[in-house]
Amino acid sequence: MLVRLIKRVGRPYLVAVTIVCVFQFVQAIASLYLPSLNADLVDNGVAAGDATYIWHTGLVMLAVTVLQVLCSLVAIYYGARAAMAMGRDIRAAVFDKVQLFGSREMSQFGAPTLITRGTNDVQQIQLLLFMGLTILISAPITGIGGLIMALRQDVELSVIFAIVLPVMAITLGLIIRTMRPLFRLNQTRLDSLNRVMREQISGVRVVRAFGREQREARRFGDATEEVRAVATSAGRLMSLLFPTLMVIMNLSLVLALWWGGHRIASGHLQIGQLLAFQQYLIQTLIAVMMGTFMFMLWPRAEVAAERITAVLETEPAIDMHPDVPAVTLTSGRIELRDVSFAYPEAEADVLHRANIDVVPGETTAIVGSTGSGKSTLLRLMARLLHPTDGQVIFDGHDVGELRPEDIWAAIAMVPQRSILFSGTIASNLRYGNEDASDAELWEALEIAQARDFVEALPDQLESIVTQGGTNFSGGQRQRLAIARAIVRRPHVYLFDDSFSALDFTTDAALRQALQPVTRDAAVVIVAQRINTVRDIERIVVLDEGEVVGTGSHAQLMSSCEVYREIVLSQMSEGEAA
Repeated sequence: MLVRLIKRVGRPYLVAVTIVCVFQFVQAIASLYLPSLNADLVDNGVAAGDATYIWHTGLVMLAVTVLQVLCSLVAIYYGARAAMAMGRDIRAAVFDKVQLFGSREMSQFGAPTLITRGTNDVQQIQLLLFMGLTILISAPITGIGGLIMALRQDVELSVIFAIVLPVMAITLGLIIRTMRPLFRLNQTRLDSLNRVMREQISGVRVVRAFGREQREARRFGDATEEVRAVATSAGRLMSLLFPTLMVIMNLSLVLALWWGGHRIASGHLQIGQLLAFQQYLIQTLIAVMMGTFMFMLWPRAEVAAERITAVLETEPAIDMHPDVPAVTLTSGRIELRDVSFAYPEAEADVLHRANIDVVPGETTAIVGSTGSGKSTLLRLMARLLHPTDGQVIFDGHDVGELRPEDIWAAIAMVPQRSILFSGTIASNLRYGNEDASDAELWEALEIAQARDFVEALPDQLESIVTQGGTNFSGGQRQRLAIARAIVRRPHVYLFDDSFSALDFTTDAALRQALQPVTRDAAVVIVAQRINTVRDIERIVVLDEGEVVGTGSHAQLMSSCEVYREIVLSQMSEGEAA
């Protein structure tokens, strides 16, 4: 899975990877050449007392060392650039894919895990790529080359490798086999920790209002403890690995020294050869240790790659082949024909055989009890969901045959929860239309009954908006979201209970100000408050996902019992009349 992911995004970096491989190869060869020079220096120069030979060999060793350092620096530089750039592209690919997700895919994954996959998981792959480019290329060359060079020094003494390498391989295999499931569990628990923290930060006012600080602190502590427990278990194994390998390496050096001493005493080996053999032994074992470090990183990066690939290979339910021609939607007429919708693994439809016409120049209100499918209906109109049965027709086209971006270009939706982005009021309003002038922004604010409080701010349109718009009240956020939709001037306005935080006076003034702007557009309003919709001529009543009534307020009061119950739950008989 990891290799597939790297192949998927790694093609542009072949030149950088090639440079790294070449310089790592040169660096590894230089490191293998130094012990041989050292052996010659001891056995030929020092033993013979030849100062010229010593100086000459010493200068050659210095030049080789400088070459080794320069090659290592170049390899690390290009390796870091390639790894970071590849991580950037993986993160961008995840972000671009998530932008195509509809409500179904977002519910399937959830925001916390998508955040973790786009940040921490990518970092794990970046780290493996960097270490791989700077270590994995040179380690095999150094390890295999060191073994060959050691055999050249003394074949009998090289039997030590046959003892040490299997012991190291078995130790490495047992530890890594245990660590892999721990890394997978750690990433899952990081998702949970991210989710808990996200909930507590976004819901801090609710937590304080109900005095549940201690409970939430314990809940966060439990999530943190779960991460700590897994990380500690993995850390113990990692801390056990290197000391174990160091013990094996040091024991092998002692064995080489003891055995080599006997070989020197018997005249089969020279002192310089023994020194060179020990250096090659160290190089080989260090290469194995560095490879071990790579194998420690591999399981965690493999798990991260699986999680990222799961996002990249998820095909959105709302998707369209890129060859589908663009269509400009101009009228804004929406028809729902026997539309049904059920969420994945749900036992029943949220909507069942709904038939609704939304006509330009008219306002359609959608009312119903909680859970009756009102918001789902709006998401189907906005092409955020795809019907499980039936057809949604937009300007005579089946929405399944239209590009989602063409539909989204013709609508403006104000969701139930008003979302504002960090920036300024002007930047938020221009989400509706990037080219809107300040005059158009002020006009939209005036229609949305938001001009007064924006003018009262010191910086007015350039006033700062914090993440989520938390520096504004709920009613102010709703009005700013409505103004953003007005700036867009679409063919279809979709208001999903967007007036709930407004007082009755502001609600009435806003709807009256909207009428001239939306005269030629189709308007759909989902509302809980009957006062918001009672003057609308076309009201659609939903009950348990079915359309049970359509008409004006007076007509529905006499013909639709569900509507009548909703009305009388909010006002008296006299007020309803």
